[in-house]
Amino acid sequence: MGLLGLLGLPALLFALITWQVVAHGPLLRLDSRLSSALVHPDRFSELLADLGNVQIAVPVLVLVIGYAAWRGRAAGTDRWWLPPTAAAVLMALVPAIIVPLKDWTARPGTPVVPPAVGYFPSGHTATAAIAYGSATLLLLPWLVSAAARRAAAAGCAALVLGVSYGLVRRGWHWPLDVVASWCLATVLLTALGVLLTWSTRRGSPPPPTA
Repeated sequence: MGLLGLLGLPALLFALITWQVVAHGPLLRLDSRLSSALVHPDRFSELLADLGNVQIAVPVLVLVIGYAAWRGRAAGTDRWWLPPTAAAVLMALVPAIIVPLKDWTARPGTPVVPPAVGYFPSGHTATAAIAYGSATLLLLPWLVSAAARRAAAAGCAALVLGVSYGLVRRGWHWPLDVVASWCLATVLLTALGVLLTWSTRRGSPPPPTA
């Protein structure tokens, strides 16, 4: 899939889901039935969902930001500060994007949670996707082997999917809340990836060493 697809298709899907939430469209009925079939609160799903907490996901990203900055500066890379700074700024943008959307859509939660609104889109999913996704993008240029890069990408996907499963299984979010955050995160991470690729090409860092 090209760059246009990675940006356009998720953005279009996000807009469609948001429209259905605001308009109380028929897609919400399907979402409700799917949630009823999947919800089964247990300790394991709660632990998985907790991996999307700011207190867990953000410190992981901070550690990787520090590592990437150290490696880039030690290697004498031009603009070594740009990738870590871009990842930090993107993480800071998450609440600035998610909170107004929650207030605007005012979607109620599932029957499992206390009566309230502001569940769309899923903040935990967005936090996990941006934190672990940004960390992976920062690490990739410094991983020596293709196997290590594949393992990092697979680990990131497993964490995000684990958080997503935990949130839906525990009943803390509707499935569409999670899918919408996937779409939003895909757009943001694609933009970050483009910036990091440009930065790497301009900086021309030496090949990483073991």
